[in-house]
Amino acid sequence: MVSSEQRRRQLAREKYERQMERRVAAATARKRRNTILGASLAVVVLAGGGTLIATGAFGSDDKKSDTTAAAQPAPTQAGEPTTPTRKPVEGCAAPAPGAPNGKTWQTEPPMTIDPSGGYTMTLDTNCGKVTVALDAAKAPHTVNSFNFLAGEQFFDHTKCHRLTTDGIFVLQCGDPTASATVPGGTGGPGYKFTDENLTGATYPAGTVAMANSGPGTNGSQFFLVYKDTKLSPNYTPFGKITGGLDVVQKIAAGGTLEGAPDGHPMADVTFNSVTVAKG
Repeated sequence: MVSSEQRRRQLAREKYERQMERRVAAATARKRRNTILGASLAVVVLAGGGTLIATGAFGSDDKKSDTTAAAQPAPTQAGEPTTPTRKPVEGCAAPAPGAPNGKTWQTEPPMTIDPSGGYTMTLDTNCGKVTVALDAAKAPHTVNSFNFLAGEQFFDHTKCHRLTTDGIFVLQCGDPTASATVPGGTGGPGYKFTDENLTGATYPAGTVAMANSGPGTNGSQFFLVYKDTKLSPNYTPFGKITGGLDVVQKIAAGGTLEGAPDGHPMADVTFNSVTVAKG
């Protein structure tokens, strides 16, 4: 039974998505007229060793919405851009019905995990399950935050809003404001916490790390590395995929909705649930 408050939140979210879709459509037409090309800017700069945060890559305050809009298909009539066609991706089904609960908090949750203990995060997506061994010893604040947010069902029904397929190879998730077609990157739990485990950090396939918009700005957004990727050690690694890497790789093989190397996943990747358990 859906409560009146849940229905109100769902209607507000749907209104927001419609507004954002109109803004993206307007930006698309404007940029097509000016022949601005930029959908692969972040990837090109990254491959050349540039600053990740400056290009918006893996930022939890994403600055790439204009370049994503520029990658939309050409309009069929003046000022009326077509909507990219979503195609089936192997192993992916329709997401379970529901919407993010929209909870936020003003401060980081108190420490409740055992930093010396082992924790497993399970990402139950509409494309399959992914299990992650969390490193509480090296990233206690990060693991504690995920344990808290998962317990609050914060991630349930949220979408993975970004896929990169050239130079860097990641699927980015954890933004409760992201939709299947509207650029995400700005949403979070309301609080931020410190960076951890950065000394000598590397990002081989299977790494799970935090997205951010600068030092000490971690929130809820994170990325799954599906192929060895070279990044500056600026993004807190806090876990390793122990099962379901093939699920992420199949999502990546489906490419992006826009057809660019940096965009929304073609698969409408959604977390049916996210849980964290000790052991």
